Amino acid sequence: MHNHLLDKLHGLRLNGMAEALSQQATDGVFAGLAFEPRLQMLVEAEIAHRDNHRYQRILKNARLKVVASPEDIDYRPGRGLDKTVVADLLTCTWIEKHRNVLITGATGTGKTWLACAFGVQAARRGLTVAYRRTARMLEEMAVGHEDGTIAKQRSQLAKAQLLILDDFGLTPLTARGRTDLLEVLDDRSDSGATILLGQMPVKEWHGFINDPALADAILDRLVHSSVKIDLKGESLRRQKTRGGQ
Repeated sequence: MHNHLLDKLHGLRLNGMAEALSQQATDGVFAGLAFEPRLQMLVEAEIAHRDNHRYQRILKNARLKVVASPEDIDYRPGRGLDKTVVADLLTCTWIEKHRNVLITGATGTGKTWLACAFGVQAARRGLTVAYRRTARMLEEMAVGHEDGTIAKQRSQLAKAQLLILDDFGLTPLTARGRTDLLEVLDDRSDSGATILLGQMPVKEWHGFINDPALADAILDRLVHSSVKIDLKGESLRRQKTRGGQ
């Protein structure tokens, strides 16, 4: 009967409940518990199993450059990180309110790692995440215009509740790239949040975009009510290299 019940639970895709039931059957601690407490444990086990499965699926689809743990964020003096600001960002309410985060700083200061930590935290909350390098995303969209997949690409980017765009400003934008970037941000303006990372200060972005009208439109969608983090200090990679010597 026990095996038959397990088969039924697996058939209903209640795998977390099935695993918990097997544990209850082999652990004498549960024998003295009443029916309702044991049932509650089974339900909670199923919820936890589904939450973990969703988290793993979100992480896989996100394609984060690094699976960074928010608990390991480095707050050492001189980095330019405000613990209060970071704590608020880790609540993920800004994502639900469709706000943006702009992270700037010299190479090696940990921009990508920090953004990915926010992405991991969002995944823990069950929010969908997508990570893209800006130049590569725009290259893929340029190809999409030619092979007819551009609509599908835009739809995928728009569906992500959090979109992380890395390395903004490293490669000059083409005319089509400016337009595609605007379309991506416009699709997300009322439906998602974006983290944009770049080495150059935000005040230089308008000139980098190199088209006054499009720059105004792009920055209006990005900068308005955004949280800005300017990372400072020596390259973390250089510090790690010295530490290993």
